[in-house]
Order: sequence, then structure tokens, then C-alpha cells
Amino acid sequence: MAKRTSHYVCQSCGASYPKWAGRCESCGEWSTLVEEALPEGPPGGLEAGGTRLGGKRLGRGVEFVPLKGQDSQAPRRASGIAEFDRVLGGGLVRGSAVLIGGDPGIGKSTLLLQAAAALARSGAAGCAYVSGEEAIEQVRLRAERLGLAEAPVELAAATSVRDLKAALDRPEAPAVVVVDSIQTMYVDTLDSAPGTVGQVRASAQELIRVAKRRGFALLLVGHVTKEGAIAGPKVLEHMVDTVLTFEGERGHQFRILRAVKNRFGPTDEIGVFEMTDGGLMQVTNPSELFLAERQGEVSGACVLAGIEGTRPLLVEIQALVSPSPLGTPRRAVVGWDGNRLAMVLAVLEARSGISFAGKDVYLNVAGGLRVAEPAADLSVAAALLSALSDRPAPSETVVFGEIGLSGEVRAVGQTDVRLKEAAKLGFTRALCPPARGRKTRPPEGIAVSEISTLGDLVELFLDAAPHARLREA
Repeated sequence: MAKRTSHYVCQSCGASYPKWAGRCESCGEWSTLVEEALPEGPPGGLEAGGTRLGGKRLGRGVEFVPLKGQDSQAPRRASGIAEFDRVLGGGLVRGSAVLIGGDPGIGKSTLLLQAAAALARSGAAGCAYVSGEEAIEQVRLRAERLGLAEAPVELAAATSVRDLKAALDRPEAPAVVVVDSIQTMYVDTLDSAPGTVGQVRASAQELIRVAKRRGFALLLVGHVTKEGAIAGPKVLEHMVDTVLTFEGERGHQFRILRAVKNRFGPTDEIGVFEMTDGGLMQVTNPSELFLAERQGEVSGACVLAGIEGTRPLLVEIQALVSPSPLGTPRRAVVGWDGNRLAMVLAVLEARSGISFAGKDVYLNVAGGLRVAEPAADLSVAAALLSALSDRPAPSETVVFGEIGLSGEVRAVGQTDVRLKEAAKLGFTRALCPPARGRKTRPPEGIAVSEISTLGDLVELFLDAAPHARLREA
């Protein structure tokens, strides 16, 4: 009789069954049994080095070591792509596992092929690119188009995890291994098809275990579902050390690499790339690029001085207010939180008497960027008031600040960094909340107007001469 190599585990309670069933008998949940591989070990299920006492299996024991090690930590491997290294926290850590997800065609394979070529050229001890979706000739065609044909990168087309382990589990393993993608890998001890929950989990576990043992950096490409989440079990994101998402709109050439989880660096950093005919080009000054297509003084447009991670970023907030023919006006938002827009509209009506009833409201963050920080509240309110009154805000003014439910404008962090970035790009005025505690001196060439309540902002746009008041020293 053949030895059983897999079992079915309930993803809700952890109960194990030899056969699949639609309902877990332990917890009563439906469709939670997933096939998983049984742990490998010596005959009798005894781990190497283990012992038995009275029919019971005993562990080998765990060796504890001091928190402070004797050896210095190995340096990170910098790829030379500054935007990629910034999101990782300075480069790849030895033995780390990185998962990169994104929509189809967004540029995940292009980014990792460029990163592997840059690492190989920088002197890393071998870089391997394993493709489970394309043949070797197809990868070579992309490398020629990107100008990377001469890079010393080792290519392979494989989908069997057992074959990959045999090639990588050796002392002379490559320093960096890219697997494109984890949904195409399969473990032959499971009967399910590649891409299923059990296969993705088992394949990732085996590859990560080899990476930790041999000390190479593992980069995994992950597909996403129609909701935008990485396909496969949620435990996959817990197994890896870093989770990156590659974002961007199909109609824009900009791509945003964002860290969702990072055990070796910050999780609020972003890297900005531009998709060109020659591949992904890093953008060293994204503020200038996002503001390149501004059209002077136009109603409904306002510039936000925001912060993404440690980087100051200036983006244009666009608003459009129009009469609605519908009984329930539309509220459409692109690049911002729709709930915060509803809050800003409610505060404008309750605290300042500005009504948007019977009007459609459209809000957009230009350039395809998604803004999440509360400092965008004041710039959104300024764009809405400008669109409602049909009075443009001066093109040389930046706005930032958080709005409270009582109508007050709250201070935000890193004010001096925001103002320096605005001054560098030629802005001469800033509307911001009053400074709390230590006073910061604004950079030369930029004047600061403090907005303490939302009513002060309303007066600037509904006054007879808003531009004159904005330009007062």
C-alpha cells in the first residue's frame, strides 16, 4: 500500500482529515479543508536525532544563544536601483524572503529582471532568475529589449519545487534567487493543481526554508485577485519577511513600489518609477514629475505638500463640483479615501454652512498616486471650495493640514521638510496649521499663512478678493 503523503487541514480550527470533505466536523465551517503535504521525516515519523521513551516521541531540545551575537551582521546587498533599495530599507538582507504583488502587466517581472541584472553587475555572488510562466527564450527577448542581455544572470524555466531545491540547496548557491511566480510552482506530494491554496503554501514554505538555510535572498512574484489582494493563503504574507506591492494606473506611466510589510525596514516608504520603452526608469524627483502637467491657475486644483515615508512629495489635488440630475448626488474619489471625503464635506456643511447638496463631487489625485495621510484634508477642502466658488487658488501656493470634526485644523508632522520641498520647486506661499511647541523658521522665499480653523479657509475663497489675502506677507 502506498504511503500517504498529504492530508487535509481545516484553515479555521486546524483539524486534520485523511480525505477531503465539504464541512469540517470539528468547527462546523464549510469549504475550509485544504490539502497540505505531510512533514517529511525518518521512518516512524521520528525526526533525525529524536528519541522514543515508552512509545512517546521526545524532541531533540533547543539550543539558546545570547541576544547579542559574536559576529557582526552581514551588510545588505544594494542593487544600485535607488528606488528599489529605498523601499527595502537599504538593500536585500541575507536569507530574507521578499514577496512582490501587483496587477497583471504592471511590470513586476520587468522590475525584478532589472534588479537581478543590477545585482549581478554589482558583484553579487551569482543571481538566478527562475521563470515558471515563460520559456528561457522569452525571458531573453525581454532582456534584449531592456538592454540587459550581457548581464551575468543565470536563467532557468522550472515549476517543480523538488527540482529547484536540488539546484539551490548547495553550498555554492546563488546570492539572489528570483522565482516568477510562486503560483506556478508545485510540490509533487500534493495532488492539487499549481496555484491552489495548498500548493502555494507548501511551495513557499519549501523555498523559504532553503533560502534561510543557504543564506540567499529570495524574491517571489505573487499574483493578485480581482480585489487586489495577493492570491493564495493569507499565511503566505506572514511567512515572508517583506511584502511589496507594485501599483499604478494603466493610463499613467508612473509606477509606485510600496512596502506593506518589512521586518528589516520601514513600511511607509515608496519608490517611484516611470514605465518607458526601455523598461522601468527610477524617478529621483517625483514631485517635479507629478506637477509637470499643471495648467496654472485653474479652479478646483490645489497642491498638497505630503510625506510618503521619509520623502516629501508634492501632488496636485483636483476637485470638480457640478449640479446633479440624480436624486442622490455622486461622490467619486480616485487616489484618496472616500470616507475622509465624506467627513470633509460634512464638516464644511456643519461648521461653515457650505452645502454640497444636489451637487456631484469628483475628487482625483493627479498622476495615479494614492494618498493616505490625514495631512491631505486641508488641501482637499481648498480644492472643493475652489471648485464650488469657481475661483482658482494661486498656482504658487501649497496646502496641508488635518481637519478635525469640530472644524479645527490640526498640526501635522515634518512641517519643515514639506516647506523645503515646496520652496525647492518654486512655491512662494504655504497654507498650513499653526505650529505647536517649537517654532520652525520657514525656508527663504516662502511665506507661511497659518490656518487655525476651517472658517479661515472658507473666507479666503468666498471673500471678495481671495487672491490678495493669500498673497499678503
